[in-house]
Amino acid sequence: MTDPRLIEEIGAKLSEILAASPARDVERNVRALLASFLDRFDLVTREDFEVQKRVLERAQARIGELESRVGQLEAGQAKDAPPA
Repeated sequence: MTDPRLIEEIGAKLSEILAASPARDVERNVRALLASFLDRFDLVTREDFEVQKRVLERAQARIGELESRVGQLEAGQAKDAPPA
């Protein structure tokens, strides 16, 4: 049977080799280029977009509430104002 420690050692050695290989540097460079590209076009992550969308929805709801209150106050003032 195969010794589990041998498999773990082989896995660890492979991880070391891959970590020190040029492939790791290429991956980092590609990530940096992609990040630079996205920054240049002012793109945001989906998560950030969803957060801002919820903030805007709450703000729009609040504006609607405030417009309604202003309308009620204006109607109350018109009712209380003496006839011209």
